[in-house]
Amino acid sequence: MPIGWEKFSAAPLLDRWRALCASDEMLRSRLPGAVGRFAVMQPGFAITIELSDTSVGLSLTSEAETRFSATGAIWDEFLKMHPARHHHHLYALRMRVPGFSAEGDELTWAQHTHLLRRVFDLARWSLTGTSMPAPASLRPRLGTATPCTTAQGRYVTLNAKGRDFVVYGESAGRSRPILGLHTAGSDSRQFHRLMANPRLAEAGYAVTAFDLPGHGRSAPAAEPGAWALDTDLYAELILDFVDAWGFDEKPILLGASMSGEICLEMALRAPERFAAIIACEASEHVAGRRTPWADHPRVNAAIFTPEWIEGLMAPQSPAECAAEVWWHYSQGGCGTFPGDILFYSGGWDARDRIHRIDTRKCPLTLLTGEYDYSCTAEHSAATAVKIPGARFQRMDGIGHFPFAENPDLFLDYLLPALQNQTG
Repeated sequence: MPIGWEKFSAAPLLDRWRALCASDEMLRSRLPGAVGRFAVMQPGFAITIELSDTSVGLSLTSEAETRFSATGAIWDEFLKMHPARHHHHLYALRMRVPGFSAEGDELTWAQHTHLLRRVFDLARWSLTGTSMPAPASLRPRLGTATPCTTAQGRYVTLNAKGRDFVVYGESAGRSRPILGLHTAGSDSRQFHRLMANPRLAEAGYAVTAFDLPGHGRSAPAAEPGAWALDTDLYAELILDFVDAWGFDEKPILLGASMSGEICLEMALRAPERFAAIIACEASEHVAGRRTPWADHPRVNAAIFTPEWIEGLMAPQSPAECAAEVWWHYSQGGCGTFPGDILFYSGGWDARDRIHRIDTRKCPLTLLTGEYDYSCTAEHSAATAVKIPGARFQRMDGIGHFPFAENPDLFLDYLLPALQNQTG
């Protein structure tokens, strides 16, 4: 039985894939300006994808400037509707799956990554055997919207590292406070669906979140492209926000990705300021997550950055939620995401001091998504082992943005963690 891309050696299946590409409205609207050839290769077989202004060409050759190579078994998993962890996206494959390689023109890949993702989605769809056109997203649909209609916001002035910053914050409800910290390059809108979820209110909790300087609705803190986040600035902003907002009681601190890492810093630096800390997608150090293409003159950052992010989400996460994460990152502002990554995968390194966290002063739980290939569950588990009293749990079916990409499933993990920590 053919495996991997060899399945498309059958003419009817290859023709079906070609027809889907030719009729796809998303490709038709986004192809103008495209020019590039990409080969997917396995031992004894290859397919070249040629992108042009008006069409997607598929041929049984390996003549391409950019080549993606793996075994047939790896590609077999990649082509499933819901691939296994780290097999769901090219960037995940390259970072975490031995036996996969990407060679050739990296710039052209960065310029066309959104088009390739759609072409691969159409390949997956062609394998389902249905005659229906491919939906806009292969992710499951929520079916109903969950807008946050109760959030109330205001601006506060913070002081950090000797200067003032005007930032926007908002909260929904007056129950036991959770202070949510958004991820790199995004903003506090990531918490809207969590704020609106009745399960959180019924459990007696309410979320407050704020936009870092130059993020979302907060005033810019630097000239475009000059933002550079570091540990001291980040920590001081959080602590001053706690003072400026005026919580009725100590908040529970919640973050993911770079904000999960600063949660660990808060556990080191100021545990007495928080009732508990939930650090998601966090470890003592994350390497290899810097990219030149998020701030490159020949790459559209409003497309590349959210596509770089897209692969960090689980394929099971609802289409509406994933689309919001993508859109927030597309709106991130010139140099904002790269400036945050200076902290996330550069400045942040607590390998020589993570063991000093005293969980007797503030309970600490680490939660990490199964599909996260940046800070893997194994990374977080290894960090938790070094912290006496810390708890760790892997979140199955979730990726790198738990409270934004799948808030209802995230609550299945968050609510027990809150109960264990705070009673």
